[in-house]
Amino acid sequence: MATLPPAAATLPLPAANQALTPLPASERVFGWREHASLWFSLGVGLLVMQVGAYLVPALGARDALLAIVAGSVIGAGLLAWVAKLGCDSGLASAGLMHAVYGSGFARLPIVLNIVQLLGWGTFELVVMRDATVAIAAQGGSAAGWWPLAATLAWGGLVALLVSGSMVRLVRRIVSRVALPLVVLSLLWLSWQFLGMAQAQGWQALWRRPGAGGMGVLQALDLVIAMPISWLPLVADYARHGSSGRAALKGTWFGFALANTWCYALGVLVALTLPSQDLVTALLLAQGGLIALSLILIDEVDNAYGDAYSGAVSSHSLAPGWSIRRWGLAMAVVCTAMALVLPMHSLEPFLLLLSSVFVPLFGVVLGRLSFGTDTVALLARARRAEAVPIAIWVAGIVTYHACGRFAPALGSALPALALTFALAWATRPRAKS
Repeated sequence: MATLPPAAATLPLPAANQALTPLPASERVFGWREHASLWFSLGVGLLVMQVGAYLVPALGARDALLAIVAGSVIGAGLLAWVAKLGCDSGLASAGLMHAVYGSGFARLPIVLNIVQLLGWGTFELVVMRDATVAIAAQGGSAAGWWPLAATLAWGGLVALLVSGSMVRLVRRIVSRVALPLVVLSLLWLSWQFLGMAQAQGWQALWRRPGAGGMGVLQALDLVIAMPISWLPLVADYARHGSSGRAALKGTWFGFALANTWCYALGVLVALTLPSQDLVTALLLAQGGLIALSLILIDEVDNAYGDAYSGAVSSHSLAPGWSIRRWGLAMAVVCTAMALVLPMHSLEPFLLLLSSVFVPLFGVVLGRLSFGTDTVALLARARRAEAVPIAIWVAGIVTYHACGRFAPALGSALPALALTFALAWATRPRAKS
């Protein structure tokens, strides 16, 4: 029997790339309840309520509610579809991109995703910091050092969470503790603002016409934008599911419910207490301080989601660092950026990156759905797959062309429909 020479025997083995390797069955432990709990929790956020408040007075209450329900169902359905692909294959989002776009070219969208997640993670920390300062101001203690202390505290908490087990966090903290508290908070705030609406005359508010400036399809695009922004992340969590069908149903139900509720609550707040500052408006409700504090704590999982998925994507590019180590790096960088960057100037850049991922995952869905063996496709992927790349570029052009020349149609759905149709029509056929 041949033996390795002593020098070769001591060479370190290459680090396993966990993002590009199907997860073993022993680690696929999420059931329907875990998927629904996670995505309901991730779907709840102050940012979602703030965007919901933007729908009025441009739209009337009835048109706004129609856009919210339809957009949430469609957007969460797309999110759940990608979740099923991740669960069925056991691959992270980076693995799905490698299978579709090629092992070399896929690095480009993965890097863009990391940049996007750094931006959104920073934005979440800024939202949490500003809400913390507003809450502290209610007690008259929002001194000049509060923004710095709040940013460091929330950033430190994200770093602490990302250093632990994601699976344990979802099953023990999100499902059992955070979810009941945030549901109670939303119920309380909804009750309070529905009471205000009733006192002001619910029928008048319901029938109030929109002031114009936004059509229903544009509003639909705005509502769909929130679940679509999670498309590059969902497979990183869904791959831990034991059943693709459970991942589909749980993700769809959890996120659609949260998105509908938070958007509608934002509209309700805007109708009853018009304000440029949503946090201030929430604090004016009876018991709003406690409810807002609980929602603020739940906001941590959004920042955690950005850091964890950014870590998985980074690990796919440089597997020498573990996902945990990359997660800590993401948390540190986001905290530093939250301290120094003017986030309002970053919003257009973040929205530009979002326009890249809508057609990106239109191609992924068209190529990998309907029985495609994703793992086998990944194994034989070339450095660059020309047809999917061309369709992706065409989708980006369509997205921006619609926004410029036909804004009433929205941008997300036309770009998504085009890329999906072309990717499905050109998908690799199984050999007979």
